[in-house]
Amino acid sequence: MDVEKRHGLLHIFFFPFMAEGHSIPLIDTAKLFASRGLKVSIITTPVNAPLLSKSIERNRLLGHKIDVLVIQFPCVEAGLPEGCERLDLTTSPEMGLNFFMATTLLAHPLEDLLKEYRPNCLIADSFFPWSSQVASKFGIPRIVFAATCFFSLCAAQCLRLYQPYKRVSSDSDPFIIPNFPGEIKLTRNQLPDFVKEEIVFSNFYREVKEAELKSFGVLVNSFYELEPTYADYYRNVLGAKTWHIGPISLWNTNIEDKAKRGKESSMDKNKCLQWLDSKEPNSVVYICFGSLANFPASQLLEIAMALEDSGQQFIWAVRENKNNEVWLPEGFEERMKGKGLIIRGWAPQVLILEHEAVGGFVTHCGWNSTLEAISAGVPMVTWPLYAEQFYNEKLVTQVLRIGVAVGVQQWARIVGDSVKKEAIKKAMTHLMASEETKEMRCRAKSLAEMASKATEEGGGLEKNRVMHFKGTLRVDAAAEIQERRNTAPKISRKNQSPSLQWLFFLLISCTAHKSHGSYGRKTN
Repeated sequence: MDVEKRHGLLHIFFFPFMAEGHSIPLIDTAKLFASRGLKVSIITTPVNAPLLSKSIERNRLLGHKIDVLVIQFPCVEAGLPEGCERLDLTTSPEMGLNFFMATTLLAHPLEDLLKEYRPNCLIADSFFPWSSQVASKFGIPRIVFAATCFFSLCAAQCLRLYQPYKRVSSDSDPFIIPNFPGEIKLTRNQLPDFVKEEIVFSNFYREVKEAELKSFGVLVNSFYELEPTYADYYRNVLGAKTWHIGPISLWNTNIEDKAKRGKESSMDKNKCLQWLDSKEPNSVVYICFGSLANFPASQLLEIAMALEDSGQQFIWAVRENKNNEVWLPEGFEERMKGKGLIIRGWAPQVLILEHEAVGGFVTHCGWNSTLEAISAGVPMVTWPLYAEQFYNEKLVTQVLRIGVAVGVQQWARIVGDSVKKEAIKKAMTHLMASEETKEMRCRAKSLAEMASKATEEGGGLEKNRVMHFKGTLRVDAAAEIQERRNTAPKISRKNQSPSLQWLFFLLISCTAHKSHGSYGRKTN
C-alpha cells in the first residue's frame, strides 16, 4: 500500500478573516493548494458559507479535494445584530470593534474542529493571533496569512519596535522610519490611531504583530521581484520565516473564476467588457475604493465633477448608497453617456484592470487592489484611507514609482480627508496625460511581466515541481526527510525568498516529526 493510501492526503485548514480584502486572496490560495493535490478545508460562518461554496464549485467539479467547514459566529455574545458576520456589515467604529472582539470567541469552535479533524497545518489570517495557541495544543503548525506586502509588514514592525512618531513635535511633522530601507517618511497623521495612541484596539494589534514573528511562518501575497529589499529585510533582519505566493489573483486563468472573486458582480461582466472593447488602449481610468470605504455624498460629488471637468473616460465602481442621497450632479449620467460607466456595487475588478483600454486606476491602496493593478501593468492615483494603506502608497509612489498621490494626509477608520475636484482632476491628468505617463506605464508593464513570470511554470511558485506532491511521509520518516533534503531545489540568488514549493517541503518534514511525537518550531 502506498503512502497516500496508508496515511491519507496532507490536510490543510484555511481560516480567512471575514472581510473581502482578507478572504478573497486566502480563498484563492486554498484553491491553489487544492489544485496541487492537497486536501483543503476552509473554515467560515453561516452567512459567508453560501458565497464561499459557490466560489469553489468549479474546483470541486474538477475533482479537487476542497470543502467548507461552518462554525457559528457569536454575534449576540459580542453585542452585534444577528447575521453581522462580515466586517463590511458593521455600520460604526463601535460595531467594528465589537466585530474584532467577536472573532476572539471563535477559539473554542476552532479547537473543536482541530480536535476532530487533526489537520497537518492551519493557515489562519493574521487577525486571528490566538489561533497559534489553539493549534499548538494539538502539535499543529499555524502559518499566518498576511493580507499585505513585505514593505508594509516591515514598516509596521519597525514602527512598533522603534516608535519614531513619539519623537516629533506635531502630527504633521515628517519622520523617517528607523532601521528601514529606503528613507521612507511618514507623519503621525498618516498612522493608524491604534498605533500612535493607546486605545482598546491597540492591545489586539500588538498581539497580531507579535504572533506574526512567533508563528511557524508567514504567507505573503507578493512576489520576490516586486520588493526584494523588503522581502529580504522581513526574513533576515526581522527574523520571520516567509513564503511569497503571489500574485495570487493571477492563478485565476478562467474568466468565470476572475469574475466570481468575492461577491457577485453588480453588472454583467460581458456588458462591462463590451463597453471597454469600444475604447482605445489606455484611454479609460478605473475608480474604486474597495469594499469598506463609505464616502459621503459630498465627496462623491467632487469625484463626479472632477471626472466631467477632466474629459476623462471612466469606469467608476461606487459602493451601494443606502441613504438615497444625491451624490451625482444633475444630469451627470446623461452627459456622460458613452464616456463613463458607473457600477453601483461590486465590480469584476480583475477583468477591468486586465483590459487594454484601462490606462489608470484611482485606488484606496488596499493591497489586493494594488497588487491586481501591478499584475495588470496599470499605474495608479493613490488615495489611501485606513489600515496600512498609507504604507502601501509609499511603495507605489516612491519605491516602484508607478503612482501619483492625490494628496490625502489623514488616516481614518472609514473616510478621511475631503479631496476637492481640482486635486482629483490634477492627479488623474498627471496619471493619464502628462510627460511622466509613458515612463510610469513602462515601469508598470515591466512589473506586470515579472508578476506573470512568477506564476509561470518554473516561476516564483515553481508549480511544476509540486504538481505530484500528494501525501504525508512513510513511517520511516527520518530517512524520507533526508532524501527530500538531498533532492530539494536550491534557491537562486535571483529568487532568494522561499516559494510555495519550500513550504510544501517544510510541511512534509514537520508532518513526519509530528508522527514521531513532535514537530520543529520555526527556524531561520
